[in-house]
Amino acid sequence: MWLGTQRANAAGNLEIGGCDVTRLAAEFGTPLYVVDEALIRSNCREFSAAFAARYPSVVVCYAGKAFLTLAMARIVAQEGLSIDVASLGELYTAVRAGFPRKRINLHGNNKSREELEMAVSIGIGHVIVDNFLEIEMLQAVVREQHKSMNVLVRCTPGVDPHTHKFISTGQADTKFGFNIKDGSAIEAVRRLLASDGVVFDGLHCHVGSQLLDTQAHEGAVDALVGLMAEIERRFGQSCKMLNIGGGLGVRYTEDQRPPSYDEFAEVVTSRLKSALDRAGLKYPTLAQEPGRALVGEAGTTLYTVGSIKTVPITEAPGHRTYVSVDGGMSDNPRPQLYDAVYQVIVANRATEKHDQIVSIAGKHCETDVLIWNVAAAAMKTGDILAVQTTGAYNHGMASNYNRFLRPAVVLVNDGAADLVVERETLRDLLRKERVPQRLRAGGQRRSRSLSAK
Repeated sequence: MWLGTQRANAAGNLEIGGCDVTRLAAEFGTPLYVVDEALIRSNCREFSAAFAARYPSVVVCYAGKAFLTLAMARIVAQEGLSIDVASLGELYTAVRAGFPRKRINLHGNNKSREELEMAVSIGIGHVIVDNFLEIEMLQAVVREQHKSMNVLVRCTPGVDPHTHKFISTGQADTKFGFNIKDGSAIEAVRRLLASDGVVFDGLHCHVGSQLLDTQAHEGAVDALVGLMAEIERRFGQSCKMLNIGGGLGVRYTEDQRPPSYDEFAEVVTSRLKSALDRAGLKYPTLAQEPGRALVGEAGTTLYTVGSIKTVPITEAPGHRTYVSVDGGMSDNPRPQLYDAVYQVIVANRATEKHDQIVSIAGKHCETDVLIWNVAAAAMKTGDILAVQTTGAYNHGMASNYNRFLRPAVVLVNDGAADLVVERETLRDLLRKERVPQRLRAGGQRRSRSLSAK
């Protein structure tokens, strides 16, 4: 499964963005996140073009939670997309990257006052309001700053996205947004229309992640258009924007077949235009929030192979071969969280047949297995293993579990490799830690002497 600019070069090694990844591993170390800039840029353009060709007014808003660094924010801005952020840290990153502030949207189910204050003070494009407390806080903030803020109301359309339960967000029982069926969404709109300084612009929903069909989005469109019609009837207010979120899946394995951008755009825009026409509503701006769909396949994680062992399988006849690598759940927790699956390439023998079934084991003190029963070329200690489609959520979810150091990120393009996130050092690991005076040298002896008295 060759993705983006991946290919085998004349030496038989895996190459991404014109860079031999075995050389990247030697220069930058492993584990290493390698990001294909050309693929990200082409995905941004093709996704935007697919919708622009089928609907009169479109905004594509990159979901920063998928993968966000200063360099990534610059790429998104240069490609003309907006960006959605979901925390103070993501907002700060976008601002420091020089992202156009009117193209920033703020998400979150429990926004802090500090987040809202920064959003209003710098004048971002939209706050996507999620609950009644947040509406009250935002009203107070705009009054204090003598400013205004455009908002979208996040709604739960009550659709089943048919994905892992941990990444399902469109069903009625969810922490996100205002429920449409119980009247919460229409009440939120009523309060906003009566508010000074907080301007209702339209509706938002998000149904889930890693979706391999369009069924949930179609159901969400119908539910939101119905709500738009109710808002028009009750308040005489049209919605300027309809944001149906992201969620389009990517290929983690060859058997996964998500809709193409064109297929996805055709279904969504056709369903939306038909529903709007039936309801007699004006066409709002259609906003999308792809994240994984733009960056997932653009990421590859490199590991160095360590120990290899073959053990008997206890529950059935046969044996299993564990290939251990120098990373694991600290740089990719998704297999533990979502039972995520991946495919691999032995980077220093990229043309060899995948004729062995192995399990790729991480080195953490858990049942840390990155990939169960994956086809691979024969491996030996010291090989460089490339795990594909790790561009979304891997870097963002990385941790220091077991005191591991978070990996570096390298952006590759047209033969150039640029370090965009440095590898953590042991000094970084302890930089924020402090030892109380009573625990420093001699402190324990003083504590014993005090207790004796």
